[in-house]
Amino acid sequence: MTRDEIILAHKTHLFPAVFHYYSQPLVIDRAKDQWVWDADGNQYLDFFGGIVTISVGHANEYVNARVKEQMGRFGHVSTVFASEPQARLAARIAGITPEQKLTKTFFTNSGTEANETAIVAARCYTGSSEVIALRHSYHGRSALMMTLTAHGSWRLGGVPQPGVVHAHNAYCYRCPFGLTYPACEVRCARDVEELIRTTTSGRVAAFIAEPIQGVGGFITPPREYFAIIQEIVRKYGGLLISDEVQTAWGRTGGKWWGIEQYGVTPDIITSAKGLGNGAPIGLTVAKPEVADALKGLTISTFGGNPISTTAGLAVLDFIEEHQLRVNTAEVGAYLRGKLEELKQKHEVVGDVRGMGLLQACELVEDKASKTPAPALTNRLMEAARAQRILVGKGGLYGNVLRISPPMNIGKSDVDEFVLRLDRALAAVAAPAAVR
Repeated sequence: MTRDEIILAHKTHLFPAVFHYYSQPLVIDRAKDQWVWDADGNQYLDFFGGIVTISVGHANEYVNARVKEQMGRFGHVSTVFASEPQARLAARIAGITPEQKLTKTFFTNSGTEANETAIVAARCYTGSSEVIALRHSYHGRSALMMTLTAHGSWRLGGVPQPGVVHAHNAYCYRCPFGLTYPACEVRCARDVEELIRTTTSGRVAAFIAEPIQGVGGFITPPREYFAIIQEIVRKYGGLLISDEVQTAWGRTGGKWWGIEQYGVTPDIITSAKGLGNGAPIGLTVAKPEVADALKGLTISTFGGNPISTTAGLAVLDFIEEHQLRVNTAEVGAYLRGKLEELKQKHEVVGDVRGMGLLQACELVEDKASKTPAPALTNRLMEAARAQRILVGKGGLYGNVLRISPPMNIGKSDVDEFVLRLDRALAAVAAPAAVR
């Protein structure tokens, strides 16, 4: 198919809710490592990685070879049979969870399914039904997950599911209490106790949160945030669920899990995306007593299939063998420094935040007012495309650049990316300066 035929087929045969970043959809033809080529042969430096999914580079030869070998053996048996790839990956994950206390895994196909499983497990274990999520969060596209999600534009289909309340998140750049960290004493976390006492029955099943909010615009809480949250939630009988669909597998630098950066051990962790490097996979890993509370029968037809679990194990091996958690910390710090320089240079860059190779730039009309600049952000996305770099977009106001390249990039890739992003920022900021 030609590029135009592909675009026409998308428009004609896919749900219109399947959106594109650009005014003219970008048609991807092939990809390798940190590079992507479109249908016209243009080459792009990929600093979004398929929404934080390409963890070890496009078409990684090591991962592909392992997957091809498994495909030659067998590709599917479902969860009613045991298989070595699923067993090996589950054992491997158990060995790298925080303090090795989460040792039982249920495999699914996506982050949405993983989070659904976590909520069911928490409700079965606690005997309670009420769940606390965070404002600005995103947890998936099922009915319950859209209820947990706190972005109006992502909540489709009418009436939300009952039993969910939303706490203030740790959005320090736009503090909901008008305070400044650290003088605030992390008021947003301490407010959760009043939330429980005033908007729930007083006994909750779980508190679910992303260590760094993805769709929310890589909002990154202070280091003590989750310790305060965990103490409060457990006081009222609830479990802590860490939604690591985007933050796991070394993405935040140094640690396997994003929640480890905050020094707490959750009761349940969910993840997906980067574990498969593009292969569909999701998982819910829990403490044994929590997993054991999920009684009765359940099944996931494609969850834990040998192709995806083989890919997952190969990704973990590649990350370990190439010390990518270390690389992510080092190159991520280098990237952060370069983005901070862009913040000083460009009036429209209001905030830079994140960890490791999960970084964001929030764009504003000017630094003094902090007025969100969604229209400018849309222009910047187009300008970045013209500079042949790929980045993501997020935030409640649609004004945050999301930057999440493969974890095996180098500092030279960062230099090239920042050079091109600088040009894109100059291109969109100049007209605003004239006005």
